[in-house]
Amino acid sequence: MNVTEKIFGSLNGKEIKSYTVTTNKGMEFTCIDYGCIISSIKVPDREGNIEEIVLGYDTIDEYVHHSPYFGCVIGRNAGRIENASFELDGKTYSLSKNHGEHNLHGGPNGLDKARWNSDIQTTEDQVEIIFSYTSPHGEAGFPGNLHVIVTYTINQNNELLISYEAKSDQKTVVNLTNHTYFNLSGNLKRNILDHELTLNSDRYLELNSTLIPTGKELLTEGTVFDFREGSSIKRGVESTDVQVELVGGGYDHPFLLSTNNEKDIALFDQKSGRKLVMETDEPAVVLYTGNSLGNNLMIRGRRSENYLGLCLETQKVPNMISSFIIEANELYRTKTKYSFQLG
Repeated sequence: MNVTEKIFGSLNGKEIKSYTVTTNKGMEFTCIDYGCIISSIKVPDREGNIEEIVLGYDTIDEYVHHSPYFGCVIGRNAGRIENASFELDGKTYSLSKNHGEHNLHGGPNGLDKARWNSDIQTTEDQVEIIFSYTSPHGEAGFPGNLHVIVTYTINQNNELLISYEAKSDQKTVVNLTNHTYFNLSGNLKRNILDHELTLNSDRYLELNSTLIPTGKELLTEGTVFDFREGSSIKRGVESTDVQVELVGGGYDHPFLLSTNNEKDIALFDQKSGRKLVMETDEPAVVLYTGNSLGNNLMIRGRRSENYLGLCLETQKVPNMISSFIIEANELYRTKTKYSFQLG
């Protein structure tokens, strides 16, 4: 395996590094130490053409000023926290508001905006890119000094394992995920409406008018939220389902996974033959189908549009604070594996 380190750019007088790993089977993976951003993943199609399958940029300025969370690590919390506040042991913590009255993805200065320390460990069969960052007590309103380690492990089987670890010196909340937008068509030739998604989930969470999960679990059976046997994204987007219309014509919903670490999620593009299979130990995944990307961005020469990419954000159930509380010095640990295949 080959790994290359480069200077991606500079921010506030500090260099931003990029790391590119190339496997023997034609996968090329690039990430940067700003926000732990996965800036590029290139894999072969069924004809052997190696092309880009994620949405990303080639400059740090674009990530700082124009990115809707492309490829980054999200934290301290994934998703929305209602009214940007929560209570721990009788004390109320007020967070930064960056989505109406709510806190979204850790606030305007979340982990996606941090410059992380980085290290590389290599063997013959795999490369580990290890990022670490300490979020200070009170950052965005969260309690505790939270030390976070995110490891990207790439192996010769064209697999990516994302491992998350965190520990705080105070009781706090933490719910981490990755926000990569996938488009398996290759070099953004098409949108993702014809992608077929298989999702091992028989329940999803209802959202209210401000996109906060109400806590009510709805059955996927008989609805456009049923991906258990595989279904196109288009089927849902073109429906008149109230929950689909609520989020702008598409999906932005938490799905509860019926099993874990058993090929829980699969995304397939018939035309290219590319397939992404995901396994996770998390209880939920948020499916976001790029309903609000709009046409105001230029992404490597391609004008953006709604449904140009989709996110599969594995995590604890968003806004359910009790499910992602950690005690002082308790180790938070979770992982998600991405396998890039041909279908």
